[in-house]
Amino acid sequence: HCPSREDLWVREGKILNPEKLFFDEKGSADIQLDCKDSIIAPGFIDVQINGGFGVDFSLATDDFRSGIDLVSQKILSHGVTSFCPTLVTSPPSVYHQVLPQISIRNGGAHGAGILGAHLEGPFISKEKKGAHPEHCLRTFEEGAFQDLLATYGSLDCVRIVTLAPEMKRSGEVIRELTKRGVCVSLGHSVANLSQAEEAVQHGATFITHLFNAMLPFHHRDPGIVGLLTSDKIPAGRRVFYGMISDGIHTNPAALRIAHRAHPKGLVLVTDAIAGMGLAPGRHTLGQQVVEIDGLNTYIAGTKTLSGSVATMDTCVRHFQEATGCSVETALEAASLHPAQLLGIEHKKGTLNYDSDADFLMLNDGLYVQATYIAGEEVWRRDSLGM
Repeated sequence: HCPSREDLWVREGKILNPEKLFFDEKGSADIQLDCKDSIIAPGFIDVQINGGFGVDFSLATDDFRSGIDLVSQKILSHGVTSFCPTLVTSPPSVYHQVLPQISIRNGGAHGAGILGAHLEGPFISKEKKGAHPEHCLRTFEEGAFQDLLATYGSLDCVRIVTLAPEMKRSGEVIRELTKRGVCVSLGHSVANLSQAEEAVQHGATFITHLFNAMLPFHHRDPGIVGLLTSDKIPAGRRVFYGMISDGIHTNPAALRIAHRAHPKGLVLVTDAIAGMGLAPGRHTLGQQVVEIDGLNTYIAGTKTLSGSVATMDTCVRHFQEATGCSVETALEAASLHPAQLLGIEHKKGTLNYDSDADFLMLNDGLYVQATYIAGEEVWRRDSLGM
């Protein structure tokens, strides 16, 4: 269906059902805004972003809070209205220092809302560590869940944990995390399909950047990728999967295969690193040095990809172009699906009545023209096209 031409009513930060206004209160709008034929879409939600603009969420710095504030402010221009700051594999001391400085908060003129941290590692596979430092990797030893708690220090602001499900005792860890409302994601892993299915049966609901840092699809054992068409997913449950749609991390054909196999599970993520928004050169990703060369980012001196410098709006445009999907489908992969993954679709990710009024105005090329949070304009492209 094509997007309809109609008004969007907003009051007190929420999207309003205008019937109530017309019939009960006989009211009308206080402020009217001409959207000049823009597309109005829900704000984007980035559940995997390691930093940007010189800020690295995996570095314990004295000014960590001002760093997170800077990123949350700057990503408004990409259409991101809420996000999960993501930490790559780090020593326990880093989690203990950084996590207390991440607080879940609403967005506004100060920046995008923070939904909670995404901890990617250190309980991941050595073979598929990608850009994660090997000396910081850990396993679940005697304590299993207790080991995880000791490593992170606290789960207070943690929203997502990426782990490798083939690790011994991962099943009980997944159950404990899920019980506490933490979303478990499978990634950086050499798991086969039955290990992945077992993890989903224990409560895992997400796959970290599908195809990257996992065994490639093999027809006799499709590995984690096989979850997209598995018949062993518990009834009423959906497996979501992240994709870095930057034209580098996954070939457009792989993006199309995933999208056609399981369109309702696709979640666009940037996996952006500190160098996003900065000039090419050397930047950090936690404990590692990273070199940016065009849109490619590598661990310095290697050809190991290490995160991305693509912005969320770029990923949406590339996804739409690569798959030829409808505009709505492309926008939902960056809004509705991540909201469903986090169980917040009653508040975010749609333009339904009573949802938070986090929305974007985009032109037909899907370039962001303006960003609104709770009904307030927080960013607008100026007339010079800046």
